[in-house]
Amino acid sequence: MLSNKLLKPGLYSVGSSDGGGSVARLKGGRCRCGYVFFPMQSYGCERCGSHGDALTPCELSANGTLLAEATVHLHADKNRPPPFTIVKVALDDGPVIRTLLADDSAPVAPGQRVTGRLAAIGQNESGETVLDLRFSIAS
Repeated sequence: MLSNKLLKPGLYSVGSSDGGGSVARLKGGRCRCGYVFFPMQSYGCERCGSHGDALTPCELSANGTLLAEATVHLHADKNRPPPFTIVKVALDDGPVIRTLLADDSAPVAPGQRVTGRLAAIGQNESGETVLDLRFSIAS
């Protein structure tokens, strides 16, 4: 049986599985002042400037609300052929992120609920299925 490999394991992990596939868990951080950020970093808090032990890793839910969307029709990277849709999502846990929409054919509008899932995007040279984070309209 072939295994799966995460494209960016420093940004997300595999959460629970449901009928729609594997739900992603995002690797964020929290400052002692209460500020939550994504991705985890150790440079310092954007709100209060604290660093070091003040910043701790935390898991963030991949559920949120769609704030904006834009469809890309021309892109220089041959590994990402257009069209594809970029979305801006306010996560339920606080941070706002930009990411890819899983299904470009589904109509989307600000205010819709979205969920991040791990989607197969191809195979690597070892034959492992490569998974990456994609957001879709919550059902």
